[in-house]
Amino acid sequence: MRDFRWPPPPEGGPRVFGPGPTAPRSGRPTLPEPPTELISTPHGVRLERLVTGVGDPVTIFAHGLANGIAETRPLGSGVTGRRVFFHFRGHGRSGVPDGQWRYGDLARDLRAVADVSGATRAVGVSLGAGALTRLLVDSPQRLTHAVFFLPAVLDRPRGPIARTRLTNLLTAIESGDLGMVADAVSADMPPSVRNTPAGWAYLRQRVEQLTRHGLAAALQSLPNDVAITDRAKLAAVTARCLVISCEGDELHPAGVAEELAAALPQAQLHIYDRPAVLWTNRSDLRQRISAFLNDQATS
Repeated sequence: MRDFRWPPPPEGGPRVFGPGPTAPRSGRPTLPEPPTELISTPHGVRLERLVTGVGDPVTIFAHGLANGIAETRPLGSGVTGRRVFFHFRGHGRSGVPDGQWRYGDLARDLRAVADVSGATRAVGVSLGAGALTRLLVDSPQRLTHAVFFLPAVLDRPRGPIARTRLTNLLTAIESGDLGMVADAVSADMPPSVRNTPAGWAYLRQRVEQLTRHGLAAALQSLPNDVAITDRAKLAAVTARCLVISCEGDELHPAGVAEELAAALPQAQLHIYDRPAVLWTNRSDLRQRISAFLNDQATS
């Protein structure tokens, strides 16, 4: 990544005021990548896993499309017990099985890692929320707690915006052009952070992750798929659920979160009033998730 120079680092020249170069800079939504392991699953797909923390209960975290362990780790910082992070098929070092993939396949990935790890609670982000929804329809008593952050799909496909974003990203990665990858990644960043040190650090890290591991082309079929076909089946879910979304996010409409929360028997719903929650309300989001999973009262 030493040759990556686009876009130019903000405040790249000498500083004449403000914090020095070693001062902490807040706002980065990811953490450095620690060593991970590859685990075998009953359905034959080897998946990359990271386990942090100690003791019970065990919580599994399922990431979003084209994201991964690094993006979900901040959500578990205040959660007690062991925390299990993993990469779905086609992400990171996880396997790339043949054929087109559907949410049922992702639910199998999630269930397999949860079973191997002894997880009784789960957090799903975007794509991961869809996989979690499918898992609970297939196994409504499997979990005690479930958090859905930015659910994007229920029983209707995501639509053209998600398809276009993913196509652009896959094309950029395949080209090997770091600038194209940066363009595709920056489309999901709020304009207010794109020209900041935190935004540059995040962009640089994401470009490095994506160009090192790539993304499987089979992921392109997922924006056309649905997580479930009959939302009425969610009435059988026994887990306590927390559904979190925000206004103004075209990839994760708040209406999907509202429909999901209405279909679940024991669901709390929280809608933030602006998008890019990991940048604008990160501390509150982490506290809200940890309080729910740790069975603490929230406002």
